[in-house]
Amino acid sequence: MRFQFIILSTTALVLSQPALAETAALAEDGEDAIIVTASRSEQPLSETGRSITVIDEARIERTQSTTVVDLLRGVPGVTFSRNGGIGTSTSVFIRGADSSHTVALIDGVKLNDPSSPGGGFNFGNLLTGNISRIEVLRGSQSVIWGSQAMGGVINTVTREPADDLSINARAEYGYRDTGHVVGNISGRFGPVAASAGAGYYHSDGISAFNEDRGGTERDGHRNFGANGKVEITLTDAISVDLRGYYSDSRTDIDGFVFANGVFGLGDTPEYSDTEEFVGYSGLNFAMLDGRFRNRVAFAYTSTKRENFNLNVQTFDALGRNERFEYQGIFDISDMFRATFGAETEKSKYRNGSGSTADHYSANTDSFYGQISASPLAGFTATAGVRHDDHSTFGGATTFAGDIVYSPNDGNTTFRASYGEGFKVPSLYQLFSEYGNAALKPETSTSFDASVTQLLVDGKLELSATAFRRDSDNLIDYISCPVPTGICDGRPFGTYDNVNRARAQGLEFTLLARPVEAMTWAVNYSLIDAKDRDTGLRLNRRPKHSVNASIDYDWSFGLQTGATITHVGSHFDDGANTTRVPGYVLVDVRAAVPITGNIELYGRVDNLLNERYETVFRYGAPGRSAFAGVRLSY
Repeated sequence: MRFQFIILSTTALVLSQPALAETAALAEDGEDAIIVTASRSEQPLSETGRSITVIDEARIERTQSTTVVDLLRGVPGVTFSRNGGIGTSTSVFIRGADSSHTVALIDGVKLNDPSSPGGGFNFGNLLTGNISRIEVLRGSQSVIWGSQAMGGVINTVTREPADDLSINARAEYGYRDTGHVVGNISGRFGPVAASAGAGYYHSDGISAFNEDRGGTERDGHRNFGANGKVEITLTDAISVDLRGYYSDSRTDIDGFVFANGVFGLGDTPEYSDTEEFVGYSGLNFAMLDGRFRNRVAFAYTSTKRENFNLNVQTFDALGRNERFEYQGIFDISDMFRATFGAETEKSKYRNGSGSTADHYSANTDSFYGQISASPLAGFTATAGVRHDDHSTFGGATTFAGDIVYSPNDGNTTFRASYGEGFKVPSLYQLFSEYGNAALKPETSTSFDASVTQLLVDGKLELSATAFRRDSDNLIDYISCPVPTGICDGRPFGTYDNVNRARAQGLEFTLLARPVEAMTWAVNYSLIDAKDRDTGLRLNRRPKHSVNASIDYDWSFGLQTGATITHVGSHFDDGANTTRVPGYVLVDVRAAVPITGNIELYGRVDNLLNERYETVFRYGAPGRSAFAGVRLSY
């Protein structure tokens, strides 16, 4: 009831504005936005039929969010779960897909960890830092992005080099001794353009074991991160592109203990160290007067994870990806564009240390191509195919296609897409003591269709999307009570292709700018994600979620805003026996310029002090206040 009252009040505030008919262009997700994730090259949003949301730098600064997941929770079709406070294990679900079915990128390079059991990415350590843009691509996208892109793709982009010397910095302090400092410097020096930054975060945190259930200790988190980009222009047609990202973090975690005759989650002195490094080097060269653009590159990802209990190491793993890739983009004519490429990737996993360590690896060779056609104004159709050859299970071929059409210069836009996805079994699922080398890749097919309508001279934007995804050969751990068949020699269990799932639903968005100073946005997602064999709901996938935000710029420079998030209840387990209640979060924020280069800002997260969980028995922050200063030169 409280949530309905808040939404109705916010709606009434917007609709009561008398200047709704004045002309103003919508600033967010506009048709002129340039995106890169849909096709791995720059293209206008108006030329893709795929479902994509862009969170730009202005939005990131307005929300004052510290973590990337705090920004993602406002994206239609996206939910997350977290085992406690900032830094703890965090999973992101796109349209009900498993977290390991999301390709996570930073500056276009895959972050997924080969040493994790499912080969996914932990979003817990990914802070906003010097990130200037996030693109969220929904639906199966393996033709362009390969393995794991069954649910979608999340591409985070760090600050680009500026033509003039530019310095950006911010510092904030608040709840439970939380401090965050970030800085970035960029500029161009002759043929070299560079951007480099770093940040440090520290917080005493909350108890990962929910304080309302008996957790007493604070589980803190600290993180140091750095990023860099260098672009070297050799000639008008040749350039070199270098990128790097580094993160080193320590997170206090809680584990399972035996107390009062019960074995369960409780306070423990455990902590986890994670070190991540991403490197990229590329050579770009254009031919045929710029119509044929080529890129040859090498990308490297390393993730090292260690757990300690009373300073005794209890877990040690290292995952690495080495990828060589070529991509070509050929403008055949004003009507046709072709994109094609080849990749070879080697994934490595080391579990343990010294002479007793286990080492696993696998190779994947890939070829892909797609063609886009724009035979008439406002209409673009794209189709593509990809083939991957894996060193263990063999080959997989995927297809995709999408169309976008606007009959009236963008006032009405129709989109539809079909995509296929696949995910190779992780190295742990293939080769560990529970591994099964006979595993097949997980696969998916997805459809979506949407319509977007601009009204009132572009001041109001309405959008509705319907989607469906079917997944097959999903890999799960099975117990082995009888050592026969697949369980022969595996008394403790193994992995097998045993599950099928279906996720279908609706996404609605409304974006309004009744006056230049005000922006209001709301979206609703209905995600029905179920096991196709049992009919049970997939765990940790809420069926309903609503996000609403309103921002107002006052004439004397003050910026104010509020965000309301409602996430419905969900089941914490696949058997659907443990229900986690839904929750409502209200965040408020303000910022005011002191000079042309200095801005003070502050926010209160979870204003109503909602007591909630995203994972059963794990805590979440209560009411939290922060204040900071932002500098730009």
